[in-house]
Amino acid sequence: MASVCRPTVQLSGMLVSLLGWVLSCLTTYLPQWKNLNLELNELEIWTMGLWQACVVQEEGGMQCKDFDSFLALPPELRISRVLMFVSNGLGLLGLLLSGFGLDCLKIGERQQEIKKRLLLLGGVLFWTSGITAIVPVSWVAHSTVQEFWDESIPDIVPRWDFGEALFIGWLAGFCLILGGSLLNCMLCSTEVLPSSVHLAVAELQDQCQHLDTESRP
Repeated sequence: MASVCRPTVQLSGMLVSLLGWVLSCLTTYLPQWKNLNLELNELEIWTMGLWQACVVQEEGGMQCKDFDSFLALPPELRISRVLMFVSNGLGLLGLLLSGFGLDCLKIGERQQEIKKRLLLLGGVLFWTSGITAIVPVSWVAHSTVQEFWDESIPDIVPRWDFGEALFIGWLAGFCLILGGSLLNCMLCSTEVLPSSVHLAVAELQDQCQHLDTESRP
């Protein structure tokens, strides 16, 4: 039963991890990390991402402008760029390694130990990629909350709010961690089964030897 369920769980972990990686890449380039709705002009919504700031107009569509300098960005946006790149790279590497370690892949069937190590390493990379995606998204959300409730800023000054990219980033991190957990949990369960089988066989052999000695005159 475990041998039947194992490829299904592994494939499910890969698909969930792939979804998380795609969402992580999408989060990196979306300009909706922060939203700003001006009360004086409700027809315009300003958005800010890691690469550019945009203004969404009801009649004129969206106009975006890239940031002129990397060093001029706030520290949470600068470090978020680096962390999101790391998350995307680790997720891609995890997909490649885990793909070669799947049981349904006929390549390397005689090298099961290597395939198990590839799955284990891929699961760890998915965990790391998920955490690396959650950290910058949570950091930007935390700084947005601090600025929103900052009493030193006059009430007439518009406040930034959460953008859609933050929620997509949280979902991406959760999917990556879940996918890595499915791969590693199934791998751990398969490693426990052989030891229990060997133990049962050894006990059966001892019982047979004991009965054989008792039956002898």
